[in-house]
Amino acid sequence: SIDGGSSWASSGLSDTVALTLAIDPVTPSTIYAATASDMFKSTDGGENWIYSGLFDVWVSDLAIDPETPTTIYAGAYNAGVYKSVNGGTSWSLSNTGLTSYSAVALVIDPQTPATLYAGTICTMPGAGGVFKSTDGGDSWTRIGLAGYTVVSLAIDPTAPEILYAGISYFEADGGAVFKSMDAGENWIGVNAGLPVDTIARALAIDPLTPATLYAGTEDGVFKSTNGGASWSTFSNGLTNL
Repeated sequence: SIDGGSSWASSGLSDTVALTLAIDPVTPSTIYAATASDMFKSTDGGENWIYSGLFDVWVSDLAIDPETPTTIYAGAYNAGVYKSVNGGTSWSLSNTGLTSYSAVALVIDPQTPATLYAGTICTMPGAGGVFKSTDGGDSWTRIGLAGYTVVSLAIDPTAPEILYAGISYFEADGGAVFKSMDAGENWIGVNAGLPVDTIARALAIDPLTPATLYAGTEDGVFKSTNGGASWSTFSNGLTNL
């Protein structure tokens, strides 16, 4: 769409299911699209696409270094985290310390891009949770939410010590969204107004007013204007919930 979503036209890959997209923050005409098996790249705003290095890999999320956008991270199901330092031409696994190898959510600290977070799948009691790297993915440490499958992450662009995690599976009661105020060291549930046992598959923060955020759930879209302290439905006009 070139008119704010009022109309849409096919932009290639029309017979492919794109699981996630990422736009180069410095050169927005460069776009990466991950499918259930391959990675694609466009350098002309989606008019044309080429294969971009990863084949037969189910990539769930992408994150681009805002200062060095040729550095890209791909969170992959049953593989972990891949990293490219040449704009997707080649990739290597960056899994040291990552004990849950299905990394389905990624975010980068916008002020310190060598710091990034991965949300992982819980496959057994005490597994899953959020992992953190402070060296560009060279090594990882689990920092919280063990026993939870973390399917979405969001980071406050003005105060990156504030993180949100969307949950799809948990061993104990806790709700759909967790928040950390200390870069992942501690987490609390922030679920007032969200349906019980809903799944927060997507989280988005207003970059100008970061206390405003949105959660895409299996029960529709919800909005918070107070940093997750309370939520209200935001689904008017959505007809296919």
